[in-house]
Amino acid sequence: MTQEPCNPDMLQDNQINIPFLKSYLTQFFDWQKEQFMAGVDVMLLVPSRSAFMDKLLTRLWRYYKLNTIPDISLLAVGGYGRGELHPLSDIDILILTQNSPTPEQKETFSELLRLMWDIRLDVGHAVRTVKECFQTGKKDISIATNLQESRLITGDNNLFLALQEKIFSDKFWSSTKFYKAKLSEMHDRHNHYHDTSYNLEPDIKASLGGLRDIHMLFWVARRHFGATSLFEMSQFGFLTESEYRELSESLAFLWKVRFALHLGLKRYDNRLSFAQQPIVADLLGYEGEQNKRVEKLMRDFFSTLQSVAELSKMLLQYFDQTILPSKFLLTESLLNKDFFSRGKFIEARKPALFQARPDTILDMFLLIARTKSISAIGAQTLRQLRTARRRINISLSSRPQAREKFMTLIRHPNFIAKTVGMMHRHGVFTLYIPQWSNIVSRMQFDLFHAYTVDEHSIRALKKLHLFTQPKLTPSPLSSEVYEQVQRKDLLILATIFHDIGKGHGGNHSEIGAEMSKAFCLQHGLSQPEANTVSFLVRNHLLLSMTAQKRDIYDPEVVRDFATIVRDEEHLMLLLCLTVADICATNPELWNSWKQTLIGELYHATQKALRRGLENPPDIRAKVRANKAAAIQLLAKKKYPLDKINHLFNRFKANYFLRNTPEQIAWHGKAILRHVGDDPLVLISKKTVRGGTEIFIYMKDKPKLFATVAAQLDIKNISIHDSMILESKDDYTLDSFVVLEQNGAALDMERRIILKETLTDILKEDQPKLRVRKSPHRLKHFKVQPQIDFMLSKNKRKTQMELIALDTPGLLARTGLIFSELELNLHAAKITTIGEKVEDFFILSDKNDQPLNTVLQNIVAQRIIEELKPKE
Repeated sequence: MTQEPCNPDMLQDNQINIPFLKSYLTQFFDWQKEQFMAGVDVMLLVPSRSAFMDKLLTRLWRYYKLNTIPDISLLAVGGYGRGELHPLSDIDILILTQNSPTPEQKETFSELLRLMWDIRLDVGHAVRTVKECFQTGKKDISIATNLQESRLITGDNNLFLALQEKIFSDKFWSSTKFYKAKLSEMHDRHNHYHDTSYNLEPDIKASLGGLRDIHMLFWVARRHFGATSLFEMSQFGFLTESEYRELSESLAFLWKVRFALHLGLKRYDNRLSFAQQPIVADLLGYEGEQNKRVEKLMRDFFSTLQSVAELSKMLLQYFDQTILPSKFLLTESLLNKDFFSRGKFIEARKPALFQARPDTILDMFLLIARTKSISAIGAQTLRQLRTARRRINISLSSRPQAREKFMTLIRHPNFIAKTVGMMHRHGVFTLYIPQWSNIVSRMQFDLFHAYTVDEHSIRALKKLHLFTQPKLTPSPLSSEVYEQVQRKDLLILATIFHDIGKGHGGNHSEIGAEMSKAFCLQHGLSQPEANTVSFLVRNHLLLSMTAQKRDIYDPEVVRDFATIVRDEEHLMLLLCLTVADICATNPELWNSWKQTLIGELYHATQKALRRGLENPPDIRAKVRANKAAAIQLLAKKKYPLDKINHLFNRFKANYFLRNTPEQIAWHGKAILRHVGDDPLVLISKKTVRGGTEIFIYMKDKPKLFATVAAQLDIKNISIHDSMILESKDDYTLDSFVVLEQNGAALDMERRIILKETLTDILKEDQPKLRVRKSPHRLKHFKVQPQIDFMLSKNKRKTQMELIALDTPGLLARTGLIFSELELNLHAAKITTIGEKVEDFFILSDKNDQPLNTVLQNIVAQRIIEELKPKE
């Protein structure tokens, strides 16, 4: 590390002014950045910033002549007290006094603090007497923790020592009380971050396995043992040499990431957001095209969090045994020749059991699954497992006896509820399934997935278990079906393997299907059983994509889907895997619209399979039945039959096919009462197909779809489905299924305002299409527009799929192009997948014919041109 460019000790009085000091701090910041980029160890740079700040504050203390006042001290507390100052870290200080300060002293303190704020230091401060510190810290664990880390910067050392004596006495916080309070604080923090290290925009400090978990070890070790460093902790026998190195390396890596993050930010933040990840990756020297460098960074980052989380869990258990020994004065029960239990913990009876007989690792998890009282692995056994993981150099699945135990384990009713999370946290899946290592900590750089690939797969398994709990299930239909599934082991295997092909290049579903098939055959499953698992992995996206992106009210679509599925057994398994997969992708992804669509496709396919695919449904009969039922509903409301028939005779058969009798009656009632030529806008009070339905009836005119789409976009309402129908006399009968951004249906106030807005805008001859600004976070993603055309089954219309970045107004602008090219839009299915859309449109030309190749090229060129970023 080169010499620092400035020494605050040498500052002259005439240099202590806001412009000079701001420049001085910038000079030091730039020097630290240069040193960091030159490869200087961050373990030197972080303390050097703390030392620099000590000198600066000491010089300012002298400048304001506070050094001449007896019985006062300036202390660093919190992270600054630990000497842990990153470029944007808060400067937490305590002005400690023997007695309450005089008004003149208070004014001097205020002048000092104002100067620090004016030169843009983020200062957290308090002015307290020793007695006040004791009283406030005794009531607040956070203040107590900060005081425990206090360090004298300048001033009266005896006063500081008096404070130390107070705060390290049992009258302040006893070791036991302090430990319990910090544990509770840690559990609350973990719960806030979904109890996982694998959120894709993690907080470096607060996430499970982050810096706060290492701080937790420091705090407890300091309070109970007086240890002030990892090295001192290792001297008490809690850390082995290898664990000390692992924790030290983890701390150094997290410091590097945080230091780099702060260099790239203007304001204090510890969240490694999508926007900052490329910047941090570059500062840390990661290489690779597009998102590859980010994926490498985040894989290292998540692996570090996992390592810290596991070590922290083990060490806290050792602390438990030392600080709360009464918890461990429990009767030991022999489980078998290799294991015993003590309270909720399972323990190995021999010190090198797992290395001598690796398959006993599976025995341990079988015992956990079978024994109600056991819910954790003892610290000593966990240490043994960690050692074995490093030393076992072949996969467990290569051992026949291990394969038999693994299959017994996944068939146990408690496999998911009790063992899946533990096996994942402690690296057993990697130890058993070689391919699993490829998805461990694998980043997914998008706004769709909330977790890494391995964490997502584990969460999907846990969602299967929720299907057995009626009050917690995300999908009543899935629970009903899951109960009927006979071979749950096949479903579990498919869930384990459904995303295991990611990162290999190529189609991950196809790659995973082959891997799963080989695994099943290796584990003694029959060829048909292996084929079933392989089918599920290969087609795990089929049900959701068909439901969301295709016209599931078209019998041909249902028939094609049913042909692939083949039978009800595969359909049931696929439903459960699909719902578990969606729910485990992102906590906000599953909503009533998806639930309804998937349910409708499931039931339609089930009917098709039971009827036989060689016996297609009678479309005309369904049209007649829906029409007759709607007429009956309206007749009950005393509407004249002749008026009902006159109205319905204006509508085409497609309208009656694609709406339920209740919808038809709702539309018909409003149309029969409607007077004049103004647009009729209806918004459903109840959910329709999982969302809020907007129905528009008016004389058809150009740009209608684009106008509605633009207005909904401005109001931040999402269109998920639309049917663009028209009567025989050129009236629109357009329906839109919409949801709020959080997946909820529209409330009463929104419906009233939206109805008025749409009615007014649709009265205009040439409504202007306004577009809201693009969300800031989207600018960090690039999605190359992709447009594909295909002929519909009946060859009367063209289907178009558009994949693009989900920019505001996209649907409105696309609809406007259709209108300008005089295309007929018959339906639109809108699927948003994180930062991108995968929208599906059914089109015909102005003569109601499929789009020819020339017209398809024109449409594609116009849309791609429209989607280019505006200069």
